[in-house]
Amino acid sequence: MTVFRFVEREKARHPVTMMCRLLGVSPSGYWAWRERQPSARALADAALVDHIREAHRVSRGTYGAPRIHADLRDSGIRCGRKRVGRLMRQLGLAGVHRRRFVRTTVRDQAAVAAPDLVERRFARQVPDRLWVADITYLPTRAGFLYLAAIVDAWSRLVVGWAMAGHLRTTLVSAALAMALARRQPSAALVHHSDHGTQYTSLAFGARLAEVGIAASMGSRGDAYDNALAESFFASLETELIDRADWHTTDEAFGAVVDYIEVFYNQRRRHSALGYLAPAEFERRYRQETTAA
Repeated sequence: MTVFRFVEREKARHPVTMMCRLLGVSPSGYWAWRERQPSARALADAALVDHIREAHRVSRGTYGAPRIHADLRDSGIRCGRKRVGRLMRQLGLAGVHRRRFVRTTVRDQAAVAAPDLVERRFARQVPDRLWVADITYLPTRAGFLYLAAIVDAWSRLVVGWAMAGHLRTTLVSAALAMALARRQPSAALVHHSDHGTQYTSLAFGARLAEVGIAASMGSRGDAYDNALAESFFASLETELIDRADWHTTDEAFGAVVDYIEVFYNQRRRHSALGYLAPAEFERRYRQETTAA
């Protein structure tokens, strides 16, 4: 009863008898309410709360109800998503929300852009058919650090990344080198980016051609044409960068490596993947492919 809950909350500051008289309820009713055993539902909620708190902690405070619910489901805990949301509200827990993406790359007006081979069709049924790439900045008290990353559109896995204190072409070339070493892709792979000078440079275009990767670029100034890459960076900025205060670029470097390799690739659940993490999504694919 709501009145009795109020009395319980305020009893350290005011006499129970006086509060009951002022609120029009009997003291005996209050004491009976206190002694009453909690319902089975209340007991179940109390047990569920511990699991919700732990799942939220493991998510680094980033998960909302849908991803928390997926965590509980995979742990064998059966409950509804609305129930998880209700309990999270009562606990004051919430996921982080994305902010608008800030563009880092600058277009070279004289450069010849690659054709758009994607046309906003990012879905792929197998790995290493479409890689999407972009760059963002990491603010620190010692200056900016820049991150170039490549994401496999099929699994959302970050397959290559590089960080440096500059925005030269070598930054995106280093990210490509990591992706090539890790994945060793076959033919028919498309590398999709915006019109940034790093991607339109002759050196980067020559490297793509050398390894047999087709270059693709969205239309100028249209964020939707590289939305999948920007989705990764929006998650990074919301879940890590906006919550950090790095004193040095080394601190930022370590935090981003941990976010990509430990959290994002291995643990972070994606609604587009049926709430699986990229690495788990790929593992199940390989398992099913081997079994077939």
